[in-house]
Amino acid sequence: MTGRLRIPVAALVLISIPLLLAAIEAMSYDVVNRNNGTLVSSGLTREYLLYVPRSSDRMNPTPLVISLHGAGMWPAAQVEISRWNALADREGFIVVYPSGLGGGGPRVWRVGGEGISRDVRFISDLIDTLTADYNIDRTRVYANGLSNGGGMSFVLSCALSDGIAAVGLVAAAHLVPASWCTDPEPVPMISFHGTADRFTPYNGGTSVVAPRPFPSIPAWTAEWAVRNRCVPSPIDTAVGADVTRLEYASCARDARVVLYTIRDGGHTWPGGGPLPEWFAGPTSDSIDATALMWAFFHQHRLLGR
Repeated sequence: MTGRLRIPVAALVLISIPLLLAAIEAMSYDVVNRNNGTLVSSGLTREYLLYVPRSSDRMNPTPLVISLHGAGMWPAAQVEISRWNALADREGFIVVYPSGLGGGGPRVWRVGGEGISRDVRFISDLIDTLTADYNIDRTRVYANGLSNGGGMSFVLSCALSDGIAAVGLVAAAHLVPASWCTDPEPVPMISFHGTADRFTPYNGGTSVVAPRPFPSIPAWTAEWAVRNRCVPSPIDTAVGADVTRLEYASCARDARVVLYTIRDGGHTWPGGGPLPEWFAGPTSDSIDATALMWAFFHQHRLLGR
């Protein structure tokens, strides 16, 4: 893991060294983690971190991947965890990492209450802004996220089903029930979840991060399959020593639903930049969630555009 994600730990050490050195370290943190884009949405200035690879060809419509950080994190951390940029270099798509609102506290996505429409509007405005500046293929816009960002990806699949071609969820924190989505439009979904996730338990239940119980991930996946009108008999396949793949196929508009289960996996991004194991649990390297996600996204585009 790079220094970007080690800085909060390093900050504890800085307490005992001269104030000047601490100030220099703080400035370095600010530079490394600085966003490079802003827009005004719902009367608020919102930030994002944009990555346009050199391989991107503005003469041809380009896919857009939207990657959402977890609660209390920030766009640059999501860059390091997900490692989307390296894949974007090889495949030529654009990646944007939006920032949740802090409001004096940790950055989060408001996937419940009044803030939900504001965050949805921000992502919609962001897509419009990038489309105006780059040659974005509006049939190939994809959303994904970690934890709270995964929960927000579910919200976007419902609220922006006419603009999001497919979504990816990693250790998703679902703070609104599946029944919240009354839009019957099928949206392809690929998900990754560890059985030893302490923050969003695989089999559902309470945790230290939310007052309400989280849903069972297999049950949630089955509900998504119902939404997408898939055949209700999924195919379960072992793809690694600690990973199984469950797929609901024969869905409306080929909107397949896939769940990768990582045995003993933590609240982490498989194959991505590891979070501190003492905090988030183990990160499996048996699969690469980002590569699998892109392969899934690549098979889906919005119809009728």
